[in-house]
Amino acid sequence: MNWEQLLSLRRHGDTHKRLRKEQNETRLGFEVDYDRIIFSSAFRSLQDKTQVVPMPISVGSNKDFVHTRLTHSLEVSVVGRSLGRIAGQKILAKYPFLSEVHGYHFNDFGAIVAAAALAHDIGNPPFGHSGEKAIGNYFAQGNGKKYKEVLSDVEYQDLIDFEGNANGFKLLTESRDGVPGGLRLSYATLGAFMKYPKASLPKKPSRHIADKKFGFFQSEKDFFMEVVQEIGLVPNPHNPEMGYYRHPLTYLVEAADDICYTIIDFEDGINLGLISEEYALEYLIKLVKDNINTKKYTAMTNSSDRLSYLRALAINTLISDAVEVFVNNEETILKGDFGSALLDKGKYKAQIDDILKLSVEKIYQSAHVIDKELAGYRIIADLLDMYTTALIRKKEDCANNYDGLLIKSLPENYRNTDASVYKILLDTSCFVASLSDSAAVHIHDKLTGRKI
Repeated sequence: MNWEQLLSLRRHGDTHKRLRKEQNETRLGFEVDYDRIIFSSAFRSLQDKTQVVPMPISVGSNKDFVHTRLTHSLEVSVVGRSLGRIAGQKILAKYPFLSEVHGYHFNDFGAIVAAAALAHDIGNPPFGHSGEKAIGNYFAQGNGKKYKEVLSDVEYQDLIDFEGNANGFKLLTESRDGVPGGLRLSYATLGAFMKYPKASLPKKPSRHIADKKFGFFQSEKDFFMEVVQEIGLVPNPHNPEMGYYRHPLTYLVEAADDICYTIIDFEDGINLGLISEEYALEYLIKLVKDNINTKKYTAMTNSSDRLSYLRALAINTLISDAVEVFVNNEETILKGDFGSALLDKGKYKAQIDDILKLSVEKIYQSAHVIDKELAGYRIIADLLDMYTTALIRKKEDCANNYDGLLIKSLPENYRNTDASVYKILLDTSCFVASLSDSAAVHIHDKLTGRKI
């Protein structure tokens, strides 16, 4: 891989090459990507999607605040921008022709990573981390299993392993009537967004991190290939037909996410009283002990101030660590031979693992989270069953009046029964995934007669 190709400003439908040195500095292409994502309806819906812990019943006080997918995505984007800018300075110093000949600035790297990080959760379903599993479970073990015989292996795998990253790529790139190419983001940003540039099959063909999950549905295969060829991703020999190694900046997007959920999910647990504050502060101090200003820290009498200080210091510490690993391994990354997350190779892995272990025990497996996930499984399965049954019956010319009413309740672009069975099932899954937590509950209540 080479940086000039990886930093492509091309967008869907372009008939000529976009040159960086010809860009308007007041409206730079990579910054346009950020704007288009933040104003999209898919991004706005993240304000009512659970990150990990559901919103408390009583909100208003500082202690009751928890992150949604929206606030998490904004924070990941800020961290990603810093990672990209710092790494960009190092890359331009190593390859001066990128700035001298082509006009790239270090801020370009920050803008690409920030935009990709902003969108990193845009395809995630409602009800936290279990949302994807609930959709997959419906097709693997629920009533949706009956469709297996009419789907290809890879189409069925798309459904039983429903993946938020693949749905995100679909949301960002899918053409609609009058809207070709979706948000029409630059291919550099789309490349950085793709954490797992492969199809759903073969499943985990290697232990390389690019093979951990998948990054596109079969419905977006052609667009995926267009992006891959434009930015020059390296083919993955473990999956030569439909698998590639990552865009280097994807490692920075992932690091930003890893930093935020490690530190900030932990902070949510403290604010909700799931983790003892004094106990938690000890864990953070272990992470930042080499950088902490002891005099400044001991002068703080308010525990919230101490927590905020340690959080900021921890994030800054992990940013520096991630960039160091990235820069030291940049040539290996360009070859596709770097097979793990940046923080897994950093000097603070042990401290991060300790924090994550405590978070799993006290937060991710707490009653708050389990109750939300249990409700989510039932709601998602019911919605999928009602909608897919009605749509497939309509396709097979045996729909009843109730089926017709159900179909009319869907947004118009999800009512097409002339499409293939795969497309109908996938689109319905994506519709359910697009719902916010409260919208899913509201629709479920209406369709089950609990609310009129």
